[in-house]
Amino acid sequence: MMKSMLLLFFFTVNQAYADNEAFVLCAKHFSGNDVERLKCFDQAAAPIVITEIFVPQPAVVKLLPGQAVAAKDSYLTRVWNLDNRASLDSSSLDRLQPHLQNYLIVRKTSSINADPTSPAIGRNFATAYDLDVLEAKYQLSFKTDIGTLENLNLFGMQTLRVWGAYSQQSFWQVFNTRNSSPFRETNYEPELIAAFGTGKASGWKLLNLGLLHQSNGQPDPQSRSWNRVYGQGGWEWGNVSLLARGWWRIPESPAKDDNPDIVHYMSHGDLVIRWEPDNRSQAVALLLRNNLMLGQNIGFMQLDWSMPIPLGHAALLHTQISSGYGESLIDYNHRQTTFGLGVSFREW
Repeated sequence: MMKSMLLLFFFTVNQAYADNEAFVLCAKHFSGNDVERLKCFDQAAAPIVITEIFVPQPAVVKLLPGQAVAAKDSYLTRVWNLDNRASLDSSSLDRLQPHLQNYLIVRKTSSINADPTSPAIGRNFATAYDLDVLEAKYQLSFKTDIGTLENLNLFGMQTLRVWGAYSQQSFWQVFNTRNSSPFRETNYEPELIAAFGTGKASGWKLLNLGLLHQSNGQPDPQSRSWNRVYGQGGWEWGNVSLLARGWWRIPESPAKDDNPDIVHYMSHGDLVIRWEPDNRSQAVALLLRNNLMLGQNIGFMQLDWSMPIPLGHAALLHTQISSGYGESLIDYNHRQTTFGLGVSFREW
């Protein structure tokens, strides 16, 4: 098709130069000079020379040896860089990327934790906190690639990326103006992750090995903290992804352990099931934890839905429902049900 159009173009141009008026003018002005008249005829009949024609070519995508071609830019591929996107500057750290979901919501709880307790510390104060059941909650979470090894070919793993991550979750009594709108709780969570990619387009795609610290940065008696090492597998089928993680708490001396029974309430792992359509207009994520004890079964569930209602170019309407123990560190042994509505921020 393109070749035929180019031939038609050349044919039209070559017809245009053979204009009868040009030959008539040459004959009129050089009627007494045969040499000049022939030169004029030659110039009038000279073809237009096109030196270069640019024809756009389709982009060529090069894959690493053994790398599978994914049908779509899926969630796990995107957030863990499983398609081996090159850094914008290989001499420095990669740009910050989303880690956990980033959101800001206003939430209401069925049971405010006005009197936090711990077996190691006891009650916080003789009188309970003056808190509202309605507060703001936000989560900020990002990571960066700090080291990459491609073409690994080790036990079925094709790539290794080392990530440094940081997450922060805050609970803000913004409507509690009678007490100067304090931050009730903030949890800080730095993390180091070794992420192995299998190179598969579907099924098992990821194995993470991580070291994680989580604390609320408070002095006694409000202090809560723990350290964990974990293994996490990632699977994906079409628009559905699954992340299953198991952890082991690094032991602390009884004298320094603010929350010795935290594993009983926060369990030994979690499961995240996530769905998003091809156009990424929305996302639904379900987080589950359970201590798997028949006699004293304790768990937690959180459902997040980023609705297909855009708020500008950077955010979506966001709904969050949770129930159980351990929504935050100060609430690790407190049971409640919450409902929140706000905005979640798109990937950048």
